[in-house]
Amino acid sequence: MKALVTGASGFVGAALTRTLLGAGWQVRVLTRAGSDRRNLRALSVENTIGDLTDPASLERAVADCDAVFHAAADYRLWVPDPQTMYRANVDGTRHLIEAAHRAGVKRIVYTSSVACVGLPADGTAGTEATPVALREMVGHYKRSKFLAERAALEAAEAGAPVVIVNPAAPVGPRDVKPTPTGQIVLDAALGRTPAYVDTGLNIVHVDDVAAGHVLAFHHGRIGERYILGGENLPLRDILVEITRLAGRSPPRLKLPHGVVLPIAYVAEGIARLTGRPTRVTVDSVRMARKRMYFSSDKAVRELGYGFRPAALAFADALEWFGAEGYLGKRPPQNG
Repeated sequence: MKALVTGASGFVGAALTRTLLGAGWQVRVLTRAGSDRRNLRALSVENTIGDLTDPASLERAVADCDAVFHAAADYRLWVPDPQTMYRANVDGTRHLIEAAHRAGVKRIVYTSSVACVGLPADGTAGTEATPVALREMVGHYKRSKFLAERAALEAAEAGAPVVIVNPAAPVGPRDVKPTPTGQIVLDAALGRTPAYVDTGLNIVHVDDVAAGHVLAFHHGRIGERYILGGENLPLRDILVEITRLAGRSPPRLKLPHGVVLPIAYVAEGIARLTGRPTRVTVDSVRMARKRMYFSSDKAVRELGYGFRPAALAFADALEWFGAEGYLGKRPPQNG
């Protein structure tokens, strides 16, 4: 079997590429010229240069493939020019699915996000059936992913063999950027998180997300969505576990959202003046008003999906960050 993986140099895409290779697949990866290919070192993959905004390159990339795993996305919570995000995430998804369908690809697995899944008003876990609308999407990243998922669903309705997976907040090794979730882990391990807000996340090991993609190829129903999540945890518990593993004291100060929001506005103003991204964004503070809890029951039931404890994801992430010098030294092994 031969697969095209987009976003293979990134966090989820790299884990997916390794999972496919381990299962005996031939893998072609689509990377941009000049992209960071550290995650592809020593991997036996076919590399093709292209871009989601270049439809001709996508036609070349999908040729002779049995499967397309579209894991590439512009994942930033703050961006100077939002239109670049929509061109990559929405238009790029539409162009790639169209090219793959024309090429006769057997199955297209599109990597969406739990950002596109609704959250019940009572605080319980969201599912694939929880109602949600574009107006509820906070920020350009969520809006672009919501519109991209809609494009994928429309393509499935028109006959394209598309299955959608919605990963939660992945954590684990090879988060080279790191992603916003990986930055939470890194900052906590480095003692850069003196306070926290009352929110929660669904934490999943990146390798479990990768395995879920392959299960979706084999067992997913066309036009269906599958949440690939793990444990639902309050942010306080997440930070306690990370700092325990890193040998640091956990933050004790809980800040109200109303206090953090003005700080985020100031930080974004400085970012616009300097051109440097900020870690504290208005959108992230707004999103934190809700606990982002989700259920993977549908994926467990229909795909045979499973996930390991979040503590193992944190431990694997810290081990990799330490080995790569992100922490300055290898983190202590406290259990």
